[in-house]
Order: sequence, then structure tokens, then C-alpha cells
Amino acid sequence: MAYETIILEKKERIATVTLNRPPMNPLNRRMYEELTQVTGELNADPEVKVVIITGAGEKAFAAGLDVKEVEGKSVAEIRDFWACSRDASERVAAIEKPVIAVINGLALGGALELALCCDLRIASEGARFGQPEITLGIIPGGGATQRLSRLIGTARAKELLFTGDMFDAQTALQLGVVSKVCPADKLMEEVMALASAIAEKPAVALKMIKLAVNHGINMDLHSALVYEGECFVLSYTSEDGREGLRAFVEKRSPVFKDR
Repeated sequence: MAYETIILEKKERIATVTLNRPPMNPLNRRMYEELTQVTGELNADPEVKVVIITGAGEKAFAAGLDVKEVEGKSVAEIRDFWACSRDASERVAAIEKPVIAVINGLALGGALELALCCDLRIASEGARFGQPEITLGIIPGGGATQRLSRLIGTARAKELLFTGDMFDAQTALQLGVVSKVCPADKLMEEVMALASAIAEKPAVALKMIKLAVNHGINMDLHSALVYEGECFVLSYTSEDGREGLRAFVEKRSPVFKDR
């Protein structure tokens, strides 16, 4: 389908979703609605193995929420907008395939929260991050108080949330907000190499890993281990699970069919 605020491209089992409101790609209601729509398309396409989310241009992944669109709203109106943005975030987090956020510039406020919904985050050397909501007299509403705290720890998250300070790509790497930093001219090359390597892996096992990690992190250890076991059984009894073990015994390379 056609989108107004995002661009969807598919090539060699990799789908790239580009936030497309240049130069800063601010997040508005229409973009959140289209992110919700595109997640359904991505989940339904068996040819897509890995999803990349990035921003158009070189200045920003996204500079955050489109403040002009939400300023002055009533309680009912802002609750409705928040529900729309939250639905988009939850659907991005629940995409059944590995999702990589490519941070090619600024990732502030809601943009960083969107990136936190992804499985992996890779940044250019010039990328900058922050949750500056406190400077506007508000708090993050797209998951940062929860996802950022779980990712880097409560004390470090609180410092970033309390101050609203921006931080650079190397600091993001040290904190664990991103897993890799690349030169800007090598960013997409590095990301595509990683995405291609992941796309070679069997789809059922990729899905089970994501489910086990994402759901298990919110359980007590015993329950999480039980859940992991169920995911293991599903991967083991999949057609690719049978093929992988058989190929190992027969000392040959497996031929996976994503079933």
C-alpha cells in the first residue's frame, strides 16, 4: 500500500522502513498510524526476514515528537494521541522478525523511544540522543521510563531523564543504548551486512528467540525458563529444526525453508 510519511522498500529478504518527513522527520499522528499499518504488512510477508527502521536524510533518525501537533490539546485529545503513539510503539516492538534501528543523526524524545522498541540499534558516529521532555515540563510518554531503565539500569536512566541532556554515539555505546557505532559513510553498508547475516538464519528460530527474550525479561526467572523451554520445543519440532540437527549428524550444510 502507499504511505505518506514513511517509505517501505523490500530487497533480498530485508525490508527498510524510512521515516520520511525531512529534514528532521518529526513524529506526528499520521506517521504513528502508518507505522502501525506497516507492521501488519511486514508480519504478513513471508519473504521479509529482517526489518530496518531509519530516517530520511542525514540530519535525523527523527528529532522527536511534532510538538506543534500536540501543543494545547485537551486531556481527552492528548490521551487519544498517546493511545495512537503507544499502539504504534507496541506493534513495532512486537514485529515477529528482528528489527534494527539505524540512527543516522538525531534521535530525541519519541524518536529514541521508537528506536528502543527495536531489537538492535546501530548508530553513525555523528548521531546524538536524548530524552529532553523534562525541558518542556513533561515526561516521556512513549516508553522511555520503562524501556530505557530496563536497558541501561534505573540510576543511569534517571540521570538522563532528570537532566534531559543529549549524549553522543560513543556515550550511547558505552551505556548500551546502541550495540555498534559506524562512520556515517559506512553505516548502511555495515547494517545491511548484519541484516543479511541474520536473514540467512531460520525464521522460526529467529521468532522464538525474540519471543523468549522479550517476554522472559518481564517474568520471574523460573517462569521465564519454562517459557524459554516452550519456545525451544517449538523451534526443535519445526521443519528447520529437524533439518538443522539432521544436517549436523550427516555432516552437511542445512537447507532451511523457514518452516
